[in-house]
Amino acid sequence: MAEKPAAPTAATSRPARGVRRDGTAQHRSTTHRQPSGPEGATRAARRLARTRRRRRYAVEAVAAFAGLLVLVAYVNWWSEPGPEEPAEPDGLPAVVGRPTLPSPVPTAAAVPGLQPRERSPSPSPSPSASRASSAPAAATMTLAVSRADIPDTVDLTESGRRDWVHWGLGGATATVRKRDGSAEIRDLGGSGERSGWDGNQELLGWRDGVPVRSVDATPDGVYTCGTDNGFQLAIAADGQPRTATVYLGVWMARGRLDLRLSDGGPGRTVRLEERHTSQSAQVTVRFQAPKGSRLVLSWTVEEAFTPHCGNVGLQAVALR
Repeated sequence: MAEKPAAPTAATSRPARGVRRDGTAQHRSTTHRQPSGPEGATRAARRLARTRRRRRYAVEAVAAFAGLLVLVAYVNWWSEPGPEEPAEPDGLPAVVGRPTLPSPVPTAAAVPGLQPRERSPSPSPSPSASRASSAPAAATMTLAVSRADIPDTVDLTESGRRDWVHWGLGGATATVRKRDGSAEIRDLGGSGERSGWDGNQELLGWRDGVPVRSVDATPDGVYTCGTDNGFQLAIAADGQPRTATVYLGVWMARGRLDLRLSDGGPGRTVRLEERHTSQSAQVTVRFQAPKGSRLVLSWTVEEAFTPHCGNVGLQAVALR
């Protein structure tokens, strides 16, 4: 048998690298081949994700820049005073966002048609507001009364630092007032005939009187007999809290002291009764009323317990 030719080996059957089988030179391609399989797919996905992120960042940056430009243009447009919104005296436009400074002079009223949020409201004087601000506040009206025994000796200069009046020193019609006092205590008269009396148990004195400048202690006073007879007094008010002290008494009678404010408000009544002999008391009145009004006091015989001159008596009134 004839022998088979030997099979060509790899060295003899595969042309050398860079040489074609026909002997011509082979040129390398500059294009890289993509790796196949899972690893190649992963790398491609990563590159695609990075590309998409870059595109999104670029779009967001452009949108933010455009929004900033729109905001700046909007603020500049509102900051320019238009023909219906003149600039304020300091040269700055009155717009939202500018703080409103307190000013004693009211600013101009808002332009009609603007909403409250577009411009701070500007106060403007009105006739009704002016009348309300100029009306005086109503003064407080108070009236409180208490009663106590009269001390053995009373210093009218001390208890009547603002004003005081004493009755009966030297006769039924004699009065002594505080020198340089306020003259707010006034004797309005009354009903019945007044008589002088020098037998009161309490002694009153002063150091600043007129026409009698100084008295150490005197029991003098005045009295009026008979039912419904007595004294009418008044004390001027000035809007401030004041305290008045009335030194009074009865003899075989029941006396009634009515107190009221001339402008209305509360009223008070104090009674002092003695059926067999005399009794005295000091009545302290704390009051407050508007200037121009008065505290009115009526001290009368409500009932007499003897036909022989059951009476009410009065020595002094002090104000502080």
